Order: sequence, then C-alpha cells, then structure tokens
Amino acid sequence: YQMSEYERKLNELGIILPNAPAPAANYVPFVKIDNIVYVSGQISIGSDGLIKGVLGADMSIEDGMLAARQCAINLLAQVKAACDGNLDRLLRVIKLGGFVNSKPNFSEQPNVINGASDFLVDLLGDRGRHARTAVGAILPLGVAVEIDGIFLIK
Repeated sequence: YQMSEYERKLNELGIILPNAPAPAANYVPFVKIDNIVYVSGQISIGSDGLIKGVLGADMSIEDGMLAARQCAINLLAQVKAACDGNLDRLLRVIKLGGFVNSKPNFSEQPNVINGASDFLVDLLGDRGRHARTAVGAILPLGVAVEIDGIFLIK
C-alpha cells in the first residue's frame, strides 16, 4: 500500500483519515457518476465522538470552525473510499453545502464553514477552491455542523 501525497500531507498536520462511516439511514455515503462523486452530508464527529453545539448559544465561532474542519476530514474519508483507497485521484473540490446548527439570530454561518473551506484550500491548493452554500439549520443528534460535497476525481 502506497500512501497518497494528500495523506502524507494530512499526517504531517497530525490528521489520520478515519474509515468512512456507514450511513445512518436509507441512503448511500456517496454516488459516483462518471468522474463526479456526490458525498452525503458528513456530520461533525471525530475520534472523541460527536461535536455538538449551537452557534450563537453555547458554541464559539472558533469551535464551530473546528467542527466544520472535522466535517471536511470526514468528507475526504468518503472521497478516499470512492477512489478505492487512493486519495490522489481527487482532482477538485467542486461544491460544499454547509449547514450550521445555529440560533435564529446568528448570521456568521459563512465564517463557521470557512473552517472546512480553509482546510481544503490549505491541503489541496487551487484544487480545493470550490463553490459553496453556508446556511443555518437544526441538525441531527445536536451536532454543530454538517457538510455535503461534490468532487471531481480521475
């Protein structure tokens, strides 16, 4: 097994991609159509469990950004699975849909989702630049952030 260039870079950042989690309901974790991978929403869950919170209530923007970053890591785990274990097949992040568990008067969702966007651009350079949505939502299990994504692979 040869570790991909991206995974070496992740390891330098102290990040080990988790195994891609199985879906929690009647859907698939990703759908591949030609060279496009559509990844289902990945919630903010890390090695220590669920990252919960409500932005504008009991969670800071910085902690929300870390939750969004964890969603991006979980998206990459699904992309790796879609690429048969070779993350170097990832050519481009096309679009992210970011959902932030937030109070009705909270309007900093884009800053929270920057936690994912900045991470992907830092890791992938221009290949990490993407279109995106960042909105407030009520999320399952009380998680702080959920992000889905569309990716171009080879």
